[in-house]
Amino acid sequence: MTQLQRFFEDNTGNCIDKWVHYFDIYDFWFNKYRNKPVTILEIGVYQGGSLNMWRDYFGKEAKIFAIDINPECKQFETENTKIFIGSQEDREFLSFVKTQIPELDILIDDGGHTMNQQIVSFEELYVHIKDNGLYLCEDLHTSYWKNYGGGYRNKNSFIEYSKNFIDKINAWNSRDEKLRIDKFTEKTYSLHYYPSILLIQKKTMAPPISKRKGGFIIPAINFPAPILKQSYFRRLGNKLKRILNRMRNLKK
Repeated sequence: MTQLQRFFEDNTGNCIDKWVHYFDIYDFWFNKYRNKPVTILEIGVYQGGSLNMWRDYFGKEAKIFAIDINPECKQFETENTKIFIGSQEDREFLSFVKTQIPELDILIDDGGHTMNQQIVSFEELYVHIKDNGLYLCEDLHTSYWKNYGGGYRNKNSFIEYSKNFIDKINAWNSRDEKLRIDKFTEKTYSLHYYPSILLIQKKTMAPPISKRKGGFIIPAINFPAPILKQSYFRRLGNKLKRILNRMRNLKK
């Protein structure tokens, strides 16, 4: 059991509401930041319990910031934990928050979980993540719930929206005008999907480089032209066979 889950299971203070399988994911990605001057923003304060959990896990050097729409959450603010009151789908508010906090090592979106909230928060705050930082959006099961603006294969859901990220990180190899390198391509290293969670690992990227080392024993085949030609001729041969078979059948 991780320290995070132990804190959760033993918690008798302010309420923490988490899916149990999240704790292993948190610990896998967050462990390297423990007892270091890490900067964190959590969207969604709820009862303040998770802020206490992060403080216990990351240690005294951590700078913790939070956002919640409920003004009553301000009471959970401490000397080392700053809470901003506002809506996570208010772009002006999020722009203001960025002026008040340093760039982030970790962002955890555990806010209202509606599609617009998750998408707007990502669009406004991903740019504020440090190089090698982490952006985590959780409770993505709401992408399958209509009352949150989602639904299976709903093009407006955060899940469907985030599927475009897969194309974007591979845009270096695109030969299509519709898929071009953009800032996300240049600043994103990896995407990690778990049940109800997407974790995005940010990192300044360069165009991929392919190298060959060692000698050739058999003749090298250039990729991919010969394969395409082979595929074309195979298809043409199969088509001719079908035509000949039809002609034989007609003669019968």
